Amino acid sequence: MSITRAATRRGSGFGLAVPAILLLLAFFVVPVALLLLRSVTEPEPGLHNYRALIGSATYAKVFFNTFFVAGVVTLVTVLIAFPVAWALAIMPSRWAAVIFAVILLSMWTNLLARTYAWMVLLQQTGLINRTLMAAGIIDQPIQLTNNLVGVTIGMVYIMLPFMILPLLGVIRKIDPAILQAAALCGASKTQALFRVLLPLAAPGIASGGLMVFVMSLGYFVTPALLGGTANMMLAEMIAQQVQSLVNWGMGGAAAFLLLVVTLGLYAVQLRFFEPKEGAR
Repeated sequence: MSITRAATRRGSGFGLAVPAILLLLAFFVVPVALLLLRSVTEPEPGLHNYRALIGSATYAKVFFNTFFVAGVVTLVTVLIAFPVAWALAIMPSRWAAVIFAVILLSMWTNLLARTYAWMVLLQQTGLINRTLMAAGIIDQPIQLTNNLVGVTIGMVYIMLPFMILPLLGVIRKIDPAILQAAALCGASKTQALFRVLLPLAAPGIASGGLMVFVMSLGYFVTPALLGGTANMMLAEMIAQQVQSLVNWGMGGAAAFLLLVVTLGLYAVQLRFFEPKEGAR
C-alpha cells in the first residue's frame, strides 16, 4: 500500500514538472540546438564559421573588447556596490528604505532612456565636460562617447543594482557580533574588513559578480549607443551578422560560443561558490 502511494506521489510530482520541462525544451533546448545546427551547416557544412571566429584579427578584437569591458565593469561595480550595500545594511531602516527604493527605481526605468541620458551627459558639450572645464580641471572637452570609456561608465551605472542586491542580502545576514569579536581581539578596521567581512560576503560578491559579468558579455543597447561601430562588442557583431549581412552561420557560431562561456562560468560558480549541504 505504501509503495503504491509513493509511486502515485512520484507520478503526480512528474506531472507537475511536465509544463516546466516543455517550456525548457521549447525556449532553451530547441533554440540552442537550431543555433548549433546553423553554425555548422550555413553557408556550407563544416566548422569554417568557428575557424573564422578564432583566426580573424577583427573578430579577436571584438572578443577582446567584450571580455575586457565585462571584466572592468564587474570590477568597478564590485568596488562601488560593496560600500553602498554595507551602508544600506547598517544605516537606519527608514533611510535605507528610501535609498533602496531609488536603486530599484533605476532598474524600472527604461534602459534606452537611461542610455540616452548618459549620451547627453558624456558628450563633448555635456554636463560632465562643462563641469570639468568650469572647474579648471581640463582645458578642452575630452572624448567620453564612441569609445570603451563611455561604454564602461554607462554599463557600470546599469549593472550596479544587480550587484548591490545580492551583496545586501549576504551582508544583512552577517552577525554584527562577529565584527565586534574581531575588534575585541585586537583587529583593526582594515583587518576586520579583509579577514572577516570580505570572506563572509564572498558568496554575494561571487553571485553578483557572475551576474554582472555574464550580462555585460551579452549587452547590446548601451555598447551600441555609447561605443560606436569602432568599438564593437560581441552582441553587436551577432546582430550585424544576422541583420545586415544575413550570415546566420557566423552569428550562430558567435552566439553559441557566448553561450558556452556563460554556462562554463555558471558551472564554476556551482563548483566553488555554492554552499555545501553540510554547511547550511
